[in-house]
Amino acid sequence: MTNNDILIRLRYALDIKNVDMIEIFRLGGVDVTKDDVLKILTKVDEDTFYDHDEPEETEDYIKCTNSMLESFLNGFITFKRGPQKSKTGEPVKPDRSIKNHASVNNVLLKKVKIALALTSEDMLDIFDLAGITITKGELGALLRKEGQKNYKPCGDRFARNFLKGLTLKFRDDVD
Repeated sequence: MTNNDILIRLRYALDIKNVDMIEIFRLGGVDVTKDDVLKILTKVDEDTFYDHDEPEETEDYIKCTNSMLESFLNGFITFKRGPQKSKTGEPVKPDRSIKNHASVNNVLLKKVKIALALTSEDMLDIFDLAGITITKGELGALLRKEGQKNYKPCGDRFARNFLKGLTLKFRDDVD
């Protein structure tokens, strides 16, 4: 799953408008136009990048890098919860958590959990809505920082099902 796919699915699941997408990117430190957002959210036919892991940028498509995705997720937290302040009252700049493409899904779970103020129980319910049953321990392993003892990489299947569960919970109003 590409970073663009993640943004497309997250936008749909939470019904985020284009104007809000621009604002979220801005809050994360990336300036994009409405045109840029539309190019980032363009679905690319997988046959066009058959030999490559990800599609190439064109005039109609902008590839979402790990840095852009993390900036969006950080901006999403600020958009939903407000800016985080340090003890001195200065805004806190979030750490960069995405070290490589393998950690993208883990960071996605963590940052969406923070932005939407989800509890572990909420997360388990979201996975359950998508038909995936995981334990609290497994969820904890997915939410750990890379390099910690019990860290477990989150595969595309889990991330895809988490986004599907978000869609069922927030978009389709399933309780």
